[in-house]
Amino acid sequence: MFKINEGSADRAIRVVAGLVLLALFFLYPDASWRYWTLIGVVPLATGLIGWCPIYSVLGMSTCPVKRA
Repeated sequence: MFKINEGSADRAIRVVAGLVLLALFFLYPDASWRYWTLIGVVPLATGLIGWCPIYSVLGMSTCPVKRA
C-alpha cells in the first residue's frame, strides 16, 4: 500500500524522539505544556510504519536504493 521511504537511521531517530516526547507527557502530569508532547505519536507511528507522508508529497526518501 505505502512504499517505504525512510531509512533505518531515520526510523530509529523517529521512534526514539516519539518515545521521549510521550515519556515527557507522563513524567510531568501538572505541567501546562504537557499536551504538546502528544505530538510524539506522529514520529513514533511514522518510524514504526516506515512511511512518511511529507516525504511522499516532497518526493523524498532516506531509504537506500535497492540495486537490481
